[in-house]
Amino acid sequence: MDSTDNIKIVFLIMRRMRQPLLTLIVVYAVAVLGLTLIQGDTPQGESWSMSIFHAFYFVSYMATTIGFGEIPYEFNDAQRLWVTLCMYAAVVAWIYALGTILSLLQDKTFQRTLAERSFARRIQRMREPFYLVCGYGETGSALVRALTDRSQHAAVIDHDEQKTNDLQLQNLRDYVPALHADARVPKHLQEAGLSKHSRCDGVVAVTDDNDTNLKIAITSKLLHPEIKVICRADSRDVEANMDSFGTDYIIDPFDTFSRHLAMAFQAPCLCLLQRWLSGVEFSQLEEPTYPPHQGRWIVCGYGRFGKAMVECLRNEGIEVVVIETSPEITGEPPPGYVIGRGTEEGPLREAGLEGAVGVVAGTNDDTDNLSIVMTARDINPGIFTILRQNQSENQPLIDAINSDMVMHPSSIIADKIRLLLGTPMLHQFISLSLHQDDAWGCELISRISGLVGNLIPDVQQITLNRIEASALPRDESTHISLGDLLRDPWKRERQLPCIVLLVQRRQETVLLPDADFELKEDDKILLCGDNHAFDRLHWNLNHASSLEYVRTGEVKAQGWLWKKIQKMRK
Repeated sequence: MDSTDNIKIVFLIMRRMRQPLLTLIVVYAVAVLGLTLIQGDTPQGESWSMSIFHAFYFVSYMATTIGFGEIPYEFNDAQRLWVTLCMYAAVVAWIYALGTILSLLQDKTFQRTLAERSFARRIQRMREPFYLVCGYGETGSALVRALTDRSQHAAVIDHDEQKTNDLQLQNLRDYVPALHADARVPKHLQEAGLSKHSRCDGVVAVTDDNDTNLKIAITSKLLHPEIKVICRADSRDVEANMDSFGTDYIIDPFDTFSRHLAMAFQAPCLCLLQRWLSGVEFSQLEEPTYPPHQGRWIVCGYGRFGKAMVECLRNEGIEVVVIETSPEITGEPPPGYVIGRGTEEGPLREAGLEGAVGVVAGTNDDTDNLSIVMTARDINPGIFTILRQNQSENQPLIDAINSDMVMHPSSIIADKIRLLLGTPMLHQFISLSLHQDDAWGCELISRISGLVGNLIPDVQQITLNRIEASALPRDESTHISLGDLLRDPWKRERQLPCIVLLVQRRQETVLLPDADFELKEDDKILLCGDNHAFDRLHWNLNHASSLEYVRTGEVKAQGWLWKKIQKMRK
């Protein structure tokens, strides 16, 4: 919070309180002047006049209704009449002043200025790395919850006051500072620590407006070129503009899902592997999805998502028929399209649904999409369905209809950003796995399912440094292999139920290294497996005696007493 904001607060107070303060000063001054001019009588019958000091002292406690009494002598009728008039005048002046103060506290500008000041101070006091999330809609809320669940910190800016207020009511593991403001304004991004806070590790723009996300990306890269910037974009033109300013990651949910569908066509095991590793912890393992590759597909809705689906399906050599209500708005679909909504039997039958193998309900209305799926199943019960979900609150309805695949843009974006921020090596592993064949993926998911049972595997990234692996020997003469490190510290003959997916050493990456792979300091390891396995793995990495035991099989005494007992036994 800079000095200009403090000056702004003082200016607002003085501007609104100027008239009430002047009124109080005038009432006090007139009351004091009157008491000094009116003559009183002493007990001896002599006349006297009150000094300015005594008059000011009396008016001060009289105006606050404390009522200490008359000084230095009892007043006469003239003085008491004057005091009565001044008393009521002071009460009116104070009511006027207090009313102005209450009005000031309700002033939107004043409240917004105080909120910005409080937000900036909370950001300044943050000592842990945090991410600035711009936009607290469905995507932003899911992302913030995912970050806090992983003990990562976040700060939020959103233009909707109701959303920032709702954030304070969420049951999150960590307090998340939130500011009701326009994230397009550079000042608000600076207040959130963009260019002034050394612990701000990245900016995430996930508002529902492409232009806003673009402005945030440009501002972030201009004010802090080294910071990581992740943005949501639903337009190719906006993506290109963001990329020209060096935005690190640009996420288009429609293109992301179309690539996911293409992978399901070409390599279902690799597709399933990606879903397992990027899934939510403690949820059930998903079954593989096999979308039909031979036959006609029908796409209902030719918006941004519909275009991505048509392009994906046609790239696979699949016949596609589009149903669209307003081709003059969305753009003309490929030849052979049908005009309609797809919620009635007529357009679906005209598109040839009876002989189709798949249907995409891809409009921007969840009710229409649910209707399309139900109508399509009535006509063709065995058809493969892909449903677009637009609103999170419709999740019970989406679950009830049990579509084969669901495309929820907010969840896709939140999951991908969660991986980029939480386990960046997993994003690298998924990229490398795309160059493998499907048999490689089938073998790996078989190994993973054998370790974790029916639950999504836990995925962690560990760096072999003094913070995360304090027991690791620093001398090069001591060699530690992956196989030794993954032994159970309570029973050395038993291997921990986890798999090393990737090892990164400077510019070198090793995919699925074997047990003989020798580890070195500062290596980064990506592992997946049972949640309890990581507790014992961290025990090996941070307890020298356990690491020595799993490496050599020898149990060394720890502490003075046990060392003495061991010497006596020898």
